[in-house]
Amino acid sequence: MIYVITTIHVLVCFFIIIIVLLQSGTSGDLSAAFGGQGSQTAFGPRGAASALSKATTWSAVLFMLTSITLSVYQSNRGGPKSVLQGVKSQPAKTQPPTAPSTPQK
Repeated sequence: MIYVITTIHVLVCFFIIIIVLLQSGTSGDLSAAFGGQGSQTAFGPRGAASALSKATTWSAVLFMLTSITLSVYQSNRGGPKSVLQGVKSQPAKTQPPTAPSTPQK
């Protein structure tokens, strides 16, 4: 079961990358990054959602669901809860203080 969810998760990751790269920017101009062109909304004009934006939304939801499922599965496993839990600590190595040397005459 975990292999199926992991495979779906990886495929959704690649799908999100491809879909986001296919979308065109709303305002590709440099002045738009600094509030130019008198836009009334925060992220540009909001029109009807295209097929790519709907696919992005649904794939993002699926990505979040598979991420949560994988994290819950991993937390329920009986392994160590911390990366450093199984590591034995080494005692600190200290050198004995040396007697100050007296200059020879």
